[in-house]
Amino acid sequence: MKNRITELFNIQYPIIQAGMIWCSGWELASTVSNAGGLGIIGSGSMYPDILDEQIAKCKANTSKPFAVNLPMLYPNIEEHIQTIIKHKVPIVFTSAGNPKTYTERLQKEGITVVHVVSSLKFALKAQQAGVDAVVAEGFEAGGHNGRDETTTLCLVPMVKKEITIPLIAAGGIATGRAMLACMALGADGVQIGSRFVASHESSAHINFKKAILNAKEGDTELTLKELTPVRLMKNEFHSSIKEAYSKNASIKELSELLGRGRAKKGMFEGDLKNGELEIGQIAGIMDELLSAEQIIIDLVKEFNDAQSELSKISIK
Repeated sequence: MKNRITELFNIQYPIIQAGMIWCSGWELASTVSNAGGLGIIGSGSMYPDILDEQIAKCKANTSKPFAVNLPMLYPNIEEHIQTIIKHKVPIVFTSAGNPKTYTERLQKEGITVVHVVSSLKFALKAQQAGVDAVVAEGFEAGGHNGRDETTTLCLVPMVKKEITIPLIAAGGIATGRAMLACMALGADGVQIGSRFVASHESSAHINFKKAILNAKEGDTELTLKELTPVRLMKNEFHSSIKEAYSKNASIKELSELLGRGRAKKGMFEGDLKNGELEIGQIAGIMDELLSAEQIIIDLVKEFNDAQSELSKISIK
């Protein structure tokens, strides 16, 4: 398939693997890129020396384009940018911050810049900042999200109507049918996170992967809007948040309850009780651990099959 996204990134399929903290290291990113998509290293959970090592290993394991996700709410951003420039990483996905901050600097180094947004307002700001493309991420997505709770089905056409740069849809996408639906709404490609967390190459702990495969409808919730909105799987830590809300906890109290290292504890170390388990609503339909390559194969086949089926339907 050739379109604006495949040409922008020089990839075979308009499928982007999201850059997820504690889950998307070099092994996942390189496998996705080798399979024809765009793999992304999630730098948010990495110290500078770790990111340096991860990029080097990714380059050693794929000759295809890959990207680094740069969430601006985490520390070490300046060091990360220097590492990205040193290794000549071709693409950067920025998120959780002002796209004006680093876009021009990265582009001057020949780097393609994509910014992740959760609303039309921020999509327009990203376009004005000069980014090369935007990811419009709906309320269904796992991890850090928008406060407005706009779903992917609503957000994608809203953004498509108002911007001229390439558009990538995200949130609630784990199948080829969902990919086709998003592209029918105007997206040029899709970004997929949760489905790739439950892959063999994901750096998530096996306990977390198994919990994802056992998840059912309603097992996640967007919470902690007073801090940074995040979609979490329900567990004992999530219950403690709910209890804090019932007692009208202050922002300071919520912050103290969250503490530090909870995402690592849950997703990377496998503590399913006390850890922060970031995953999207779409976890409710996933029941098999697959290789990242097989996920790409399945996405493409189902996309093509669904497109063929729909071509036979007409409304008169």
